[in-house]
Amino acid sequence: MKGTMAELEIHHEHEETPDEFGRMIGVAASIIAVFLAVVTIVSHRSHTDAVLMKSEANDKWSFYQSKRIKFHNLELGEDLVKVLGPNSPEAPKMLEKYAAEKTRYDKDSATAQEAAKEQDKEAAGVEAKALRYDFGEGLLEIGLVLTSLYFISKSKLFPVMGGISALLGIAIAASGYFA
Repeated sequence: MKGTMAELEIHHEHEETPDEFGRMIGVAASIIAVFLAVVTIVSHRSHTDAVLMKSEANDKWSFYQSKRIKFHNLELGEDLVKVLGPNSPEAPKMLEKYAAEKTRYDKDSATAQEAAKEQDKEAAGVEAKALRYDFGEGLLEIGLVLTSLYFISKSKLFPVMGGISALLGIAIAASGYFA
């Protein structure tokens, strides 16, 4: 008896028509993903810049405080000279020296304070840009998810909503760049 093997037939039927709209949605989702990646990188860089600027501002405020502490120490020295040794022959020289140093520290502290305020202002501007990038990034993420829901639901409403969300995200992120 000869062994016979059943033949296995594999049929390749392509009864489904290609989903051209789905292909366009796939391309659109890929483009949204590229914009999302760019905005995410820009957002992260802006946050890093803001942190660095805030750190520099803190350093400038510390410098200002050190100048003010020196100024107040000189005031204390003047008070001590006036109370403990105003009749000493060295007292007028010490008071004159303290007055000159107080003038210098007062000027230095005013300059340091102005630099610290300017650094704070610049950091606040970068933080405002970063917030716009974050909001744009969020809308792009929502747009990507909504657009991708087409492949599950085959509803054209999702890519439309996703496209609107993505366009808003791009516009808000761009406003951060130009602000």
